[in-house]
Amino acid sequence: MMEWALIILFTIAALLLILSFIKTKQALKKEQREIDIVHFSVMEEINQLQNQIRNIELDGEITAQEAGIKKMSSEERLLLRESLDLYKRGYSIEGIAAEKRMNENEIEHLLAPYLSSKDEGRYVANES
Repeated sequence: MMEWALIILFTIAALLLILSFIKTKQALKKEQREIDIVHFSVMEEINQLQNQIRNIELDGEITAQEAGIKKMSSEERLLLRESLDLYKRGYSIEGIAAEKRMNENEIEHLLAPYLSSKDEGRYVANES
């Protein structure tokens, strides 16, 4: 009688172990499907954002062409971006010129459209 009880218990334990593996496998498949759905939706959003960025860049080129603005090379644009970033972070014109190994006048000329409005506002505010 005791042997039969042990056999039945081992059989039930084996069946429960197999059932546990099956349920775990099904849960993993379900999770993988959910991950795939999220992945595809994120990739779709990224593609939409890339298209919007491309359209904005094209619109900017068209606007610049219509306005007759000189098109910058990628090196010039990078230099302007880095110089403007340094200026906005509080670097002096002399410091930026030293960092970029350029003449101070060149840096002032490069940043002139971005400096004038800021300096004029301070000057007028401090006059009175």
